[in-house]
Amino acid sequence: MKRGFHALSDLPQTLPIFPLTGVVLLPHSALPLNIFEPRYLALADDALSGNRLIGMIQPTESEDAVLKPKLSDVGCAGRIISYRETEDNRYLVTLAGVCRFRVKEEIPVLSPYRQVACDFSPFTPDLVQSEAGDFPRDRLLAALKHYLSHRDMKADWKSVMMAPPESLVNALAMMCPFEPAEKQALLEAPSWVERVATLVTLLEISTAPGPGSLN
Repeated sequence: MKRGFHALSDLPQTLPIFPLTGVVLLPHSALPLNIFEPRYLALADDALSGNRLIGMIQPTESEDAVLKPKLSDVGCAGRIISYRETEDNRYLVTLAGVCRFRVKEEIPVLSPYRQVACDFSPFTPDLVQSEAGDFPRDRLLAALKHYLSHRDMKADWKSVMMAPPESLVNALAMMCPFEPAEKQALLEAPSWVERVATLVTLLEISTAPGPGSLN
């Protein structure tokens, strides 16, 4: 079984997708999933018997309002790297982010889950580790402390201080309770530098005093 994806030729032309609002997967990061809907249990079964790839993507409409909501233009393929079945028939899986993709079209299928034709070529750099470059760790940490304090949230600061730049940025982008559109902006950032800048901006803006504030 192929254990990694190192070139565009390693990646498939189609992906089964798991649409989930407010959740993004980034390359070189890990995303735990609790799967319980029958259609996504079937998706996981099929992925496990094949290349283990699942496309995580945000819908742009609520599934509560639309049976088949429109999808964002960009998602990220993740490979199942751990799997456990619970006694109540749920799957606990972890996806490792491989590469982002752009949706070319949705494919008519008989499977209970949706599938898309995808284009990985705009995101070839995802297949290699990002170069941290001039990482503004101090500014990011200052913004993060203010952000968490503003929301009465806590962090493991020892882990935050020691985390490699890409791991830290990806974890914050995925875990902070940003709006779906903000998370999509982080996902679609063209480069590492732009993702860092977007993350810092979102942290700072979210705690900035509003008009008329005395703070």
